[in-house]
Amino acid sequence: MSQPRQKPPFRADHVGSLLRPKELFDARAAWHAGKLPHTALRRIEDDYVNAAVGMQESLGMRSITDGDYRRDDWFLDFMFSLRGITRGTDRSRVPFSGGVDFMAPIAKVTGKVRCPSGGIGVDDFKFLKAATTRTAKHCIPAPAMFHTVITKESVDAAVYPDIADFWRDLSRAYAEAIGHLITAGCTYLQLDDVNSANMADANWQTFWRGRGQTPETLVDSFIALNNAAIENRPRDVTAVIHMCRGNYQSQWTASGSYEMVAERYFNQSKVDGFFLEYDDERSGDFAPLRFMPKDKIVVLGLITSKRPELESKDDIRRRVDAATKYVPLERLCISPQCGFASTQEGNKLSQEEQRAKLALLVEVATEIWGGP
Repeated sequence: MSQPRQKPPFRADHVGSLLRPKELFDARAAWHAGKLPHTALRRIEDDYVNAAVGMQESLGMRSITDGDYRRDDWFLDFMFSLRGITRGTDRSRVPFSGGVDFMAPIAKVTGKVRCPSGGIGVDDFKFLKAATTRTAKHCIPAPAMFHTVITKESVDAAVYPDIADFWRDLSRAYAEAIGHLITAGCTYLQLDDVNSANMADANWQTFWRGRGQTPETLVDSFIALNNAAIENRPRDVTAVIHMCRGNYQSQWTASGSYEMVAERYFNQSKVDGFFLEYDDERSGDFAPLRFMPKDKIVVLGLITSKRPELESKDDIRRRVDAATKYVPLERLCISPQCGFASTQEGNKLSQEEQRAKLALLVEVATEIWGGP
């Protein structure tokens, strides 16, 4: 009989980000506008992180995040913390469903890419780890994401005459940043990879071909970059990948099955498990799970973070049963399909509706596996 897991990922897990309370959102806006000192912002963030930790613990969650409360964006904050990558004044349009656009600042490579001497997000993680007796989980963008924003044209040729040297330096910087987090006590790390999940979408395939790249070959580059970041971690550090199809104000950027990338990605990625989106028909069926190696844990994202309606327990249990055709129950867990606020604007649901979804997650996991 399947039981609760003693190490992450846990039977009831979550992707990481949480809806920002309005007061926190306003405080960050005031800080950006130069109207609030960073020390004052930090104190406000501390209070809300502590509240988020308390909420997760009260529901019975065993992996605890800081909700991304100290970030504006799941990816950009990390990217612009790296030495050598600067924020341009122009923006590029990233189209989402529903006619919603995300305007992303242009990244420029103006110097050798290096990890800052103190790491990235280390103090944030230390605060979280001290705030909970449970497993503190830290989430960062997968290095594969840089393929979307970094092109040959965005790299100063005087700094990197050969762009292959940029990718090597990025890999080293990532491995060093992760090393700082591990030294700070991180034992549960998540890499968020939108690019690999999006590869099945015809629009994204057209995007990559328009850049002169072959989608089928590019997947190998994504895998290699991600592996270089985490493959030398200590054995007691759990690393997982979340394969996401975009998450901005309840909208998405891609649809399609994991089939195109599943065999290579699942088998070659040197992680302990995968968080996979399965909240609606956009993600396809469970058949790609037939490629999942026997030593990997699969976290099924069966509860949507995009809509407020609460899922049926029976429906969730039926879908878990359907997935066991490909992966045995003892290697399955459940989660929301994505975070609730990949950017600080958040998805279109309330704090109460978010809490209800996390509570449902724990309840269903307890019914299936005897605990979260």
